[in-house]
Amino acid sequence: MKILFAGTPEPAAAALRTLAADPRLEILGVLTQPDARTGRGRKTRPSAVAQAAAELGLPVHKWSSLAPSAPEAEEVRRHLRDYAEQGVHAVAVVAYGTLIPADLLGAVEHGWINLHFSLLPRWRGAAPVQAAIAAGDETTGASIFRIARGLDTGDVLASAPAPIGSEVTAGELLEELTELGAPLLAQALLALEEGTATLRPQPKEGATHAPKITAADAQIDWSRPAETIHRRCRAHTPAPGAWTLADQERFKIGALAPVDPQAQLPALQPGQVHAAKNAVYVGTGSDPLELLSLQPPAKKMMNAADWARGQQARLAAGLRFAAAPEQEEN
Repeated sequence: MKILFAGTPEPAAAALRTLAADPRLEILGVLTQPDARTGRGRKTRPSAVAQAAAELGLPVHKWSSLAPSAPEAEEVRRHLRDYAEQGVHAVAVVAYGTLIPADLLGAVEHGWINLHFSLLPRWRGAAPVQAAIAAGDETTGASIFRIARGLDTGDVLASAPAPIGSEVTAGELLEELTELGAPLLAQALLALEEGTATLRPQPKEGATHAPKITAADAQIDWSRPAETIHRRCRAHTPAPGAWTLADQERFKIGALAPVDPQAQLPALQPGQVHAAKNAVYVGTGSDPLELLSLQPPAKKMMNAADWARGQQARLAAGLRFAAAPEQEEN
């Protein structure tokens, strides 16, 4: 089966490699977002998908928009017509990063087939993995659906559940779901080609929305319950990274852990930092949390206990993290 692939970040690149390794699929071209400035040096770099496509020797199209009003609109439509004439019957989509306009939904016979990292209709939108962890869901999964008008509302071809571990981060869960979903996407594409696919409308009940995550969303509100903070920290790891303020300095929080209720600790106010011999604790709106790792300003991520040994004066003076997001610097 001849297909195109559309995607941008690393999970999409992993899915691209899986599809490219399937002898039943032939990828004639790849669509991805244009090169972007990333990292501390703000150097312009190709997307993870563009890099994977180059390694695989696949043609790459870096279109920032597919909209009819976009500067590249005529080029986009010309290329899609050419690919359709060459026998491309579907576009496999994984975290492409741009909307598919209505006039292109039927550009190829079987349409645009998307791998989404949730069990639809729960967590439609840009950040389903982060939303599931933050909400305390015990199960998520991967869904394959045909893109239609509306945000992630199309008919589902296949889905598979996956448990959410109590300590898993968004990055780790995304890797698991990519490994689960990429073969599922390949099977769905082949079923469409063979005429054996079953498409089912999404239920009207149970739909939730997972908007794009911003850096502001990842600031820790220490006045919230410990369980909520722990989940949200995991949901924002590795990107954009949970963070907090102390003395107007920004600290990235690497990992937190629940504390044994039997542990002998002083009463801690939200955001209050307490250093023991080999551990660091932070007060929350309920029970304290153990701070396992953090990244101080202009330094690398480090073990929290090691960091605390060099902060004795500040800790003795009552160092505490800003309790609520309203204190964020602008």
